[in-house]
Amino acid sequence: LSIAAPAPALAGPASNAVKFFYMPEVKFEADAKYRDRFTEPVTKLFDLNDQAQKNKPDEVPCIDFAPGLDAQDYDEKTVAKTLKLSEAVDGDSASVTVTFNLFPEGDGSKREMVWSLKK
Repeated sequence: LSIAAPAPALAGPASNAVKFFYMPEVKFEADAKYRDRFTEPVTKLFDLNDQAQKNKPDEVPCIDFAPGLDAQDYDEKTVAKTLKLSEAVDGDSASVTVTFNLFPEGDGSKREMVWSLKK
């Protein structure tokens, strides 16, 4: 429950930070080269994933593919074509809602992801 009302939806720096993971191609959020884009508690989850992968290299770790898609299979062109972002800013925090389709057809391919960001 939020007491302060967020600002109206708009495209801006928060949306651009999230769009990076979807365009021009989908990126794996847990990749070490993107860690500086995240804060706790997400960075702790990435560390746990790294430990699991190191301790049991023959098993799939906690994060098996792009959490920002909520799927393993997708069509890159469809994600890019249907990607829509909206953001609401509230002080030093922002919420970015991302909607897209994984494939050209099928209701099961529709996704909505909400990213919480802070400065």
